[in-house]
Amino acid sequence: MMNQNNKTLSTYESFKKFPFGKKIFSMVVSRVAPYFSTIDPKITELIPNQCTCIIKKKRKVFNHIKTVHVIAICNGLEMAMGVMAEASVPKRLRWIPKGMTVNYTAKAGSDIRCVAKVGAEAWQPGDMLVNITAYDENDVVVVEGTIKLWISEKPIKD
Repeated sequence: MMNQNNKTLSTYESFKKFPFGKKIFSMVVSRVAPYFSTIDPKITELIPNQCTCIIKKKRKVFNHIKTVHVIAICNGLEMAMGVMAEASVPKRLRWIPKGMTVNYTAKAGSDIRCVAKVGAEAWQPGDMLVNITAYDENDVVVVEGTIKLWISEKPIKD
């Protein structure tokens, strides 16, 4: 079920209809949160409670052994989580990240697909864990973990 009242989700749906629309949407997100631009991410899927972005394997994200640096991957995972959260959070709630826990499970020797996913029922006030997973082009998990969000009610405006 698509929540067309959500600005982030409806903007993505509008952009993706055009050539390079997903790339342009990703650039817009990177202007709102400029640190994301350091990895040149591309949002490839956005549905309620799930977002996927791609980090291309290129020199600017390499570590000393010419694989994708884990901090670049964490940046991609945080972007996927943030866009997913903005596209999914119920109107009465707001979110802020509290922490990230990750495990490095394999070398990241290719383009990386970063996925953030949470169950729709998880959107309740309090701590919420978002599952994050990064895959190489062979679907090998290279990083996995969670991002902890603090979910709270929006203040009532007079």
